[in-house]
Amino acid sequence: MSQTVFIVDDDAAIRDALSQLLETAGLGVECHADGDTFLATLADDRSGCVLLDIAMPGMSGLQVQATLKARGFAAPVIFLTGHGDIPLAVRAVQAGAVDFLEKPVQGAMLVERVRRALALDLEWRQTHGRTQAIQQRYARLSAREREVMGEVVSGLTCKEIAQKLRISPRTVEVHRTHVMHKMGAANLAELVNMASACGA
Repeated sequence: MSQTVFIVDDDAAIRDALSQLLETAGLGVECHADGDTFLATLADDRSGCVLLDIAMPGMSGLQVQATLKARGFAAPVIFLTGHGDIPLAVRAVQAGAVDFLEKPVQGAMLVERVRRALALDLEWRQTHGRTQAIQQRYARLSAREREVMGEVVSGLTCKEIAQKLRISPRTVEVHRTHVMHKMGAANLAELVNMASACGA
């Protein structure tokens, strides 16, 4: 998956320096001078992390962060702050930012923090993608199969499920087999984890 480091800072010299540093480290970079332009051109399927200045003309970094969150764009945010912005940076972390760095930032530290943020982004997208796949499989189950799955993961035996749903144990076994196959579960433990992931 192609990942991009989005640099959002109104200072052209800082944008150039950060861009050069990160590109030298082999990372893909995209620069924006303000939050409005960044948000207007950002496609929701992009992957990476955001290096975001706090104090900017127009939208502040905190406003950009809040807008990203509202849009469901979950790429990790690293804030770049001036000395006077530390209380704001703390608020930013409380709102979900993964890090904040003081300007001027040390190059090696920045690259290391950015790589860590990109790893977090990848990890989240893999987990999120797996959850979506499980939810799609669950949606393809019939109403009766969902009912049986719910009883199976709650720990009931086929006989107990049959009595509760007033169907034969053989019918329960057939539904259970279909559930395991459609969900792609190798065993009961996997099915329980899948049920948790899709809120069943």
